[in-house]
Amino acid sequence: MYKKFETTLAGRTLRVDVDRVAKQANGAVLIHYGDTVVLSTATASKQPREGIDFFPLSVEYNEKMYAVGKIPGGFNKREGKASENATLTCRVIDRPMRPLFPKDYRNDVTLENLVLSVDPECSPELTAMIGTAIAVSISDIPFDGPCATTQVGLVDGELIFNPNSTQNLNSDLKLTVASTREKVIMIEAGANEVPEEKMLEAIFAAHKVNQKVIEFIDKIVAECGKEKAEYQRYAVSEDLMAAIKAEVPQEEMEEAVFTDDKMKRDANIDAIKERLAEKFADNEEYLAGLGDALYQYQKKTVRKMILKDHKRPDGREITQIRPLAAEVDIIPRVHGSAMFTRGQTQICDIVTLAPLAEAQKIDGLDVNVNSKRYIHHYNFPSYSVGETKVSRGPGRREIGHGALAERALLPVIPSEEEFPYTIRAVSETFESNGSTSMASTCASCMALMAAGVPIKAPVAGISCGLVTGDTDDDYVVLTDIQGLEDFFGDMDFKVAGTKKGITAIQMDIKIHGLTDDIIREAIARTRQAREFILDEVMLKCIPEPRAEVNEYAPKIEQLKIDPDKIGEVIGQRGKTINSIIEETGVKIDIDDEGAVSVSGTDKDGIAKALEIIHLIVDPIEVGKVYTGKVVRIMPFGAFVEISPNKDGMIHISKLADHRVEKVEDVVNIGDTVNVKVLDIREGKISLALKEIVK
Repeated sequence: MYKKFETTLAGRTLRVDVDRVAKQANGAVLIHYGDTVVLSTATASKQPREGIDFFPLSVEYNEKMYAVGKIPGGFNKREGKASENATLTCRVIDRPMRPLFPKDYRNDVTLENLVLSVDPECSPELTAMIGTAIAVSISDIPFDGPCATTQVGLVDGELIFNPNSTQNLNSDLKLTVASTREKVIMIEAGANEVPEEKMLEAIFAAHKVNQKVIEFIDKIVAECGKEKAEYQRYAVSEDLMAAIKAEVPQEEMEEAVFTDDKMKRDANIDAIKERLAEKFADNEEYLAGLGDALYQYQKKTVRKMILKDHKRPDGREITQIRPLAAEVDIIPRVHGSAMFTRGQTQICDIVTLAPLAEAQKIDGLDVNVNSKRYIHHYNFPSYSVGETKVSRGPGRREIGHGALAERALLPVIPSEEEFPYTIRAVSETFESNGSTSMASTCASCMALMAAGVPIKAPVAGISCGLVTGDTDDDYVVLTDIQGLEDFFGDMDFKVAGTKKGITAIQMDIKIHGLTDDIIREAIARTRQAREFILDEVMLKCIPEPRAEVNEYAPKIEQLKIDPDKIGEVIGQRGKTINSIIEETGVKIDIDDEGAVSVSGTDKDGIAKALEIIHLIVDPIEVGKVYTGKVVRIMPFGAFVEISPNKDGMIHISKLADHRVEKVEDVVNIGDTVNVKVLDIREGKISLALKEIVK
């Protein structure tokens, strides 16, 4: 008989079934939030993986289309690779969980979530986050939890906890906060220029909600939790560390790591490692642990100098940003381009504009989201960090960084009505030494402005780091962290926004949470830094969006027609619309609501196409002059096509101001003539040549 636990979370029932399914996993729960159901499991290998110096954690989030009563699209009719949403959900589950496992744990651990049912009122992503924390907490896998997660929305100025899908559509904030009992451990947000104080209020309110969830998890663990297993510990040999320090004194290590050139620093460490490997050539035990020991030595050196002496590896002040540079229009013939450089981090962003019909279609579990017209992609080639590796396409990191930059800029993207384009921004990492995602945000913002996208406000981003001591009040927050400070530090706190407020946050940490004071200081620092970047670099490079798209971008015009007239514009088997496209060289898209989008690089062609469409859908007016083509001749007159589906007749008496014996004496089939509408009766249109009408 399985055990069932229930509580109320944000006004909806949260139920956890233990020992009902997946009993061979180390820990498993079937978690219900409303009618959303997720199976969360935690499994660990029995033995540690040999030959590694990291914790091998894998997180999966499997979306099944049956959960929303749909069959996957395409020929295969089977779920394929993980969607972007699934990948991002894996990352947001991983980030708060990973720091709570022992740092020297080497057993493979897989945290898997299977979405079985989706209730639009209850987020499956949130359900999986809570389910994962419970599954690990009740398992025998070593874990310093539990942790809990809450989502926060902001609707009409009011904070909404765990909002439903409809509330999310109208929310100015999409915030996810994970906490332990004492501290906030993960923050992720997309926001519509939310002020810093409001963001802090939302973060701390979510932390309070998380405490109630943790109390609920504690009850489950008390009744169902397994005793945590012993594991093989991996500690650096004290004898080896002493031998390394005897060969490489503290002063030499400081000199090796404290330089503003990443390649020089790497070369210094490589030289030390070669020297030590040669010295310990006859000691296999020392050689096996040399890499980890040298890493620990570097880490302690960097942390000590930052924390005690406020000295950074590249010599900067604690609040100082690295040298900045910005350029636009560096790539010819593309629709918009910009390059942003911060120290040894360099991003080139290219913007492409296209008709709305090229918006990305999304086949996922969110029934309210089926497409997006602003797309941001991020690429991180190995040469950007001086390495050689075959590219296998974007991984979770690339997808996550692209989504963060996309989230940062989405609030300032103009509406379809203001700017009827699909927009794709691609960030190419040319060089990387810390926070390329925030450099991508800056480069993308400038590229959008260079492309003539009328963004509502410029956006900049920056990352802060952290080094902590033995107590909560012993810490240093670092503005604009470079790779080494990220690698050896405790936090990567990325914040993007406008001068008005925050548009995106992503916080990764390696410790067991942040105090309120650290969060406040990090958010204040990032505001100061992004305002400096905007005023001193980006807006000096390009002060505002260009008034028009460039010559290589498509020009798009829109009009609204009566949906009942759509068939007339398309014509039988597409004959009418295809003839317009062939004649004018444009692209035409029509949606079911009657919104017509005409795009092309030739303004005259667009104007001509719009004129033809107006002729088709607008009623013919008596007294108005039209240009048409003679399509048929009868003894009593000529028939003129004044629009693709409307013909009128010029009676022979209206062809000239004198007697005409034969119609062909004045017009012939194929002639283009200007005609005036004299009368419309029972659908029949009477015309006269414009020249004879007084």
